[in-house]
Amino acid sequence: MSNSKTNWMTTTLLMIGSLFVLFPLYLTITIAFKTPLELAQNSILALPESFSLQNFVTAIEMTNFFRALANSLLITIPTVILTILFHSMISYVITRNLQKKMYKFIYFYIISAMFVPFSIIMLPIVKQTSSWNMDNLGGLVVLYLVLNLAFNLFIYTGYIKSIPVELEEAAIIDGATTWQVFWKVIFPLLKPINATVAITTTLGVWNDFMLPLVVLSGKNEAATLPLTQYIFQSEFSTDYTLSFASYLLSMLPMLILYFVAQKRIIAGVTRGAVK
Repeated sequence: MSNSKTNWMTTTLLMIGSLFVLFPLYLTITIAFKTPLELAQNSILALPESFSLQNFVTAIEMTNFFRALANSLLITIPTVILTILFHSMISYVITRNLQKKMYKFIYFYIISAMFVPFSIIMLPIVKQTSSWNMDNLGGLVVLYLVLNLAFNLFIYTGYIKSIPVELEEAAIIDGATTWQVFWKVIFPLLKPINATVAITTTLGVWNDFMLPLVVLSGKNEAATLPLTQYIFQSEFSTDYTLSFASYLLSMLPMLILYFVAQKRIIAGVTRGAVK
């Protein structure tokens, strides 16, 4: 017979936390399927009388959803891939040379960027990207690589420090070059932290509103999903059913990704946190 006891305090806190997450999602889904008349006459918590897809069809047409979806994918996918590749390499080089003054200075110099608010550098970024013709989707990818480097360097460095140097020394004795040591020895061991970086980068880039707004200002053909919500709201601020349908459409790709890769996401974050 098991002697384990239920920790009711923890269970209660988890249930309350779940309600805080699920309640807004419930409202989003129910309001998205309602008509404006239903929303006005019935309780906001009530289920829709008929689950009509008309709000979604209208939202797709008015926001040019599929073009915005393609733009978000064209930014997010290259950013995640390049972030894992370049940031892991940069972090490895700096971590293994932290005993040298120059590399230690570079490390703290990059890390210090974490404490600089985006609002301070926003105007210089707009001016610089415009003068270099980087006010486009490709320019956004480059900006995300630069702006995310500080945080990713911080977490990569902590993880790489835990990898024994003896593994690299053994590979070098066997004739491996520095390039081969990284790709054949170090990079495979970075899978947990790579998963963590991929998740945080994907969510950060996909949901980012401010950087695309200031960089892509006035370029509706390059608008990402968050930007279409801004444009949508400015035009239809009183039609909440249409707005919530648009919000749900924007969340859908991330929800699908989470449910498909749920086990790997949780395992990657957990292993990266306890390494």
